[in-house]
Amino acid sequence: MIYEKLRNKEATMAVVGLGYVGLPIALEFARDIKVLGFDINAERVELMKKGIDPSNELDSSEFDGCDIEFTANPDDLKKANFFVVAVPTPINSSNQPDLGPVLSASKTVGNALKKGDYVIYESTVYPGCTEDDCVPVLEKLSGLKMGDDFKVGYSPERINPGDKQHTIRTIVKVVAGNDAEALEEIAKTYEMVIDAGVHKAANIKTAEASKVIENTQRDVNISLINELSIILNRVGINTYDVLECARTKWNFLNFTPGLVGGHCIGVDPYYLTHKAKKLGYHARVINSGRYVNDSMGPYVGKQTVKRILEQGKNILDARVLVIGMTFKENVSDIRNSKVIDVIRELDSFSVNVDVIDPWADPAEVKHEYDVDLIPEAKQGAYDAVIVAVNHKQYDNMNEADFKALMNDDQGVLVDLKGLYRHNIKDLNYWSL
Repeated sequence: MIYEKLRNKEATMAVVGLGYVGLPIALEFARDIKVLGFDINAERVELMKKGIDPSNELDSSEFDGCDIEFTANPDDLKKANFFVVAVPTPINSSNQPDLGPVLSASKTVGNALKKGDYVIYESTVYPGCTEDDCVPVLEKLSGLKMGDDFKVGYSPERINPGDKQHTIRTIVKVVAGNDAEALEEIAKTYEMVIDAGVHKAANIKTAEASKVIENTQRDVNISLINELSIILNRVGINTYDVLECARTKWNFLNFTPGLVGGHCIGVDPYYLTHKAKKLGYHARVINSGRYVNDSMGPYVGKQTVKRILEQGKNILDARVLVIGMTFKENVSDIRNSKVIDVIRELDSFSVNVDVIDPWADPAEVKHEYDVDLIPEAKQGAYDAVIVAVNHKQYDNMNEADFKALMNDDQGVLVDLKGLYRHNIKDLNYWSL
């Protein structure tokens, strides 16, 4: 049995894709079994060989005591027997699923696959993707048959970047296999590193669906709060003040307005609506939620311009500072950051925009969004400041700090998360 072989280090686990999801998994398993960490990015692999996490999520001490070999050579995967695929599943410019990375990883694994091997997918996909899209690639490249020659499973990732409380060991892991034997072996393998335990799904499609609806549910709930924020703004009251009141009821759901980006909540619902459309159903609630959330960046940009104009200023001469470029606070991940929508809306009004972010890599931001980060904000230069991402570096900023950034006493402060709303007396303040 594969579990016993892994436990006795008679077999090797390969983790394919060493990003935010794959690297923590690889290192956690490597404390107990032999692991081969594979990534197509050779530069990232070299950093990991030195005990450096390219995603800036893990300390170098996390690499200590791990039985792991890092490689960018796909031929090395032939030494492995239990493959965990943890590559991104993004969307394209038309908001359609981009299966390129997961199918490419399937080809790589297929070329290394042998009789008796296991392949487990952790990438977020729509129900049916593993068996309908990925398994045929494995079978074609390996010349083997799922079930007869090799086993397949699915275990959705639940990594939350920047979260030091909810880690791999403390989050229940959903697992599924192509048959009863596969399910049992996969469950026992994950139980080696999951202190919270595993939940055995009825089948692979069920496990796939459980993951994609987790983030779809959050997306729809946030879209409701975002829409309420737009309405309450027209009423002339602060959304966060309203939410504080509403939360005093025991069963009120605790969601807040904001920009919904990143590689999960802003992406996963499109995988579900894609599958629904293929089955002949138009997902009305989910698509409406996506429309609202995708509209929030332009909305913030327009509200900022409106408030600058209310000060009697020429918008063509205006300069705005945007604080934060990553998709959430205290992470370096810029994938699918909706801050770019705010910036582009300001650009459409010919506003001069400066952007700072102590977490984001300037080269990555330039490559991904063609935006030049500046090293630090200019004092006395701005008509408006937008705090788009509440990194910990900005937690203790006060009105005097923001005033120092403004070019006059009519400055506009846009505070998307309402962090400073009780401490601003003089500036033109607005939040979602």
